[in-house]
Order: sequence, then structure tokens, then C-alpha cells
Amino acid sequence: MLIDESGFFLNPEVRRTWAPVGQTPVLEVSGRRHDKVSVIAAVTVSAAARHVGLYFQTDPDGYFSNVGVAGFLRALLRHLRGKVVVLWDKGNNHRGDPIRELLARHERLNIEELPAYSPQLNPVEYVWSYLKHGLLPNFAARDVRHLDEVVTQHLGETKCNHYLLRSLWGGSELPFPTRQ
Repeated sequence: MLIDESGFFLNPEVRRTWAPVGQTPVLEVSGRRHDKVSVIAAVTVSAAARHVGLYFQTDPDGYFSNVGVAGFLRALLRHLRGKVVVLWDKGNNHRGDPIRELLARHERLNIEELPAYSPQLNPVEYVWSYLKHGLLPNFAARDVRHLDEVVTQHLGETKCNHYLLRSLWGGSELPFPTRQ
């Protein structure tokens, strides 16, 4: 399982678009520039079933501290069976007492760190890219709650599309696990 966090900002990511000459499109945005929805997600893979899954949680106008990350991991452990190996970066919210306490309570949970500066090894980064650059460019939400609804809807649709998830995994440099 690979875990990563990202933020979707209320100000849209502006991308090129088509418009009649002299009629430049205008994206009107309400809210402050740094209003955002924080998202944590895990791409899971079962080597035995060759199944890729997606689990996520949003926090409108907040962020995931190590307490939030530990809560997300506890929820994942309720859904996943057997040994769980988490691969993630060396972020500060992946450290500290809440994470250590979780590891002490759950022997089936193991943590491995990705090499520094290696987003190309984390398929979750490709989920973020797909949403931010593929589905949400030029999207101007009314407010943070609206942005949260739209991000949650797109992540839910992505979660149900196993072909897309497998393709996003394939975009990373991380090999697909095989059964030992």
C-alpha cells in the first residue's frame, strides 16, 4: 500500500482552453487563495488477487497531521486483511508518537520508506496528477465545501475504475508486486 497526501486549492489550476478570438475566458473564484481541501489516499495492491484499490479521506480546509494519518491507517486496517506494508515518503506527518503507538498495537502493520525525492515511485502521485491536471483544471468551485464534494466524487469514481487504477500504477516506476 502506498500513501500520500495532497491539497486541492480553491483557486483553480488554470490550463489552456479554446475561446473565440478576443473573448478570453474568465474564471471567477470566491474565497481566499489558500483555501483548500486536504486529501490523504492509499493505493493498495493484492499480489495474490492482482487487484488494485483506492482508499481516501478528505479534510476541507485542514491538513493531515500525524494524528490524522494514524487515524487513516487505523481505518484502513479495518478494511484490509493480512499483513499490511505501507510505503510512503519521509514526511513529518508520517512520524511521531501516534504512528509509533499504532505500529506497537498492530503487528501486521509494517512501514517502509520510499527513497527521498522519488514521487515517480508512488502511484498515488499519479492519482493526484490525474485529478488536478486531467479532471479539475479550470474548475472554479463556489467554496471549500463544493470543492470537497467534487474532489470526493472524482476520487469515488476513480476508486471504482480498476482499469484506471491499474493504469495509474503502470505510470509509476514501481513494479507491480507478484505473489511469492
